[in-house]
Amino acid sequence: MDELRIALIGCGMIGQQHIDRIQNRIKNAKVVAVCDVFEAGAKKGAEIAGEGTKVYTDSAAAINDPDVNAVVVTTPGAFHKDPVLQAIAAGKPVFTEKPLTNTAAECKEIVDAEMAGGKHLVQVGFMRRYDRGYKQVKELIDEGKFGAPMVLKCTHRADGVDPSYTTAMAVTDTAIHEIDVLPWLINDEWDEVQCIMPKTSSKAHEGLKDPQIMIMKTKTGIVTVLEVNVNCGFGYDINCEVVCENGVINLPCPSFPTVRYANNVSTKIEDNWILRFMDSYDVEIQDWVDHALKGETGGSSAWDGYVASITADALVKSQTTGVAEKVVTGGTPDFYKK
Repeated sequence: MDELRIALIGCGMIGQQHIDRIQNRIKNAKVVAVCDVFEAGAKKGAEIAGEGTKVYTDSAAAINDPDVNAVVVTTPGAFHKDPVLQAIAAGKPVFTEKPLTNTAAECKEIVDAEMAGGKHLVQVGFMRRYDRGYKQVKELIDEGKFGAPMVLKCTHRADGVDPSYTTAMAVTDTAIHEIDVLPWLINDEWDEVQCIMPKTSSKAHEGLKDPQIMIMKTKTGIVTVLEVNVNCGFGYDINCEVVCENGVINLPCPSFPTVRYANNVSTKIEDNWILRFMDSYDVEIQDWVDHALKGETGGSSAWDGYVASITADALVKSQTTGVAEKVVTGGTPDFYKK
């Protein structure tokens, strides 16, 4: 292939952003078909993609269109499984936004289907692996001069959340990013996880436990302490400190000018996740395209998506039990060992 001709499935907010991204900023790829169960949504996606874009309401029909040779899935997570499996059956590379699916059982179906097909086709959209700051931290860790990582201290804070946001979503929608990126960062695997509920913020809506403290231990004994606080009230605040044997590495944040004004010295932080990681999405999609054109995959694999789901399930269970829960994957299949 010399160009990816993409069917994009799911034309909501993130789908529309990806259409614009692919058509205007990504090389060697274009959206040639869009699909949404709501025809109006599909037509909106086609309007963004441009003249000649095919409109579908059935994902299988879009994916099996002979003009299509690759697939991007941006439906809500609960509806990822079918189009991903359809892409695998069609032998077409597929990029799906996180999570791979909403349950570990459905993730396993995708893993089994990909292995049965004998070819790596699936990449999961955990964009933090493509963030410049995380990549810089990983490079420093991999150099070795700081020694082995021992403790990670992380925060995932947001200004506020929608009333539909649940206690479990602190894991499945929020901490899921750290669940994926941190093992990649420190070259390790999760062993056990625990969720502790401190005093609930008065800003949290009824029924929501917020903040939450998640303690995650790897197989080599590295401990992560993650604060998830989605009603912090002051912005979108992502931090990661890696305490190593010979030094400490802090995740660099996007730079804003430090200003002196009205008797204060201050530095702006991001308002939301879209602004914080916008560049990462561009790099991620371009990397997927580049790999797919060579018949390869990059970034997070279907197996990584499955492991993230198993880990999330253990953390959600711990939200209720309050004790450490084991992360049991059965070991990485040879198919996914790189």
